Amino acid sequence: MPRIPVHTVEDAPAEAREGLRSLAQKMGKVLNIHGEMAHAPVVLAAYQGIQKAIEEHGTFDARTREAIALAVGAANDCAYCQSAHTAAGRAAGWSEQETVRIRSGRVDFDPDLDALLSVAREITSQRGEVEERTWKSAREAGWSETQLTELFTHVALNLYTNYFNHYAQTELDVPKAPGLD
Repeated sequence: MPRIPVHTVEDAPAEAREGLRSLAQKMGKVLNIHGEMAHAPVVLAAYQGIQKAIEEHGTFDARTREAIALAVGAANDCAYCQSAHTAAGRAAGWSEQETVRIRSGRVDFDPDLDALLSVAREITSQRGEVEERTWKSAREAGWSETQLTELFTHVALNLYTNYFNHYAQTELDVPKAPGLD
């Protein structure tokens, strides 16, 4: 059972309504995570601020962004984000099997992406620390220092949502990702 009320656009705090309305239009409905974030407008605004920065300044395509989200969600064991990003990953062009493999860390079908996701998984699981060999492998795979720096923002956004879902005990309102208990 969720710890935080899930708001609709109509009953959300006034400061959160426009942001929640925007997300509902983008997603087709108010997702539970967004409705919960709206309970404290600062939470929703911070989330949307990071998203806006990525939209305006980010360079990764949708497939790469979703692969990062899947890898981070799996590293954090966030069922909600793994499920939501499985659907978004499918919309971005990944097959269901590829989303499962990305989540499990078996990205042998794209060694360059695997190198990037290895950095993302280490940032996540090692509290920001990345082994030198992992960094070097990503650089050798062609990822620039700028892209590896940008990666940190994508990981941070996903950490934000993963941790919020654990904290709020968000109930799943999207199709459950394959392989989750």
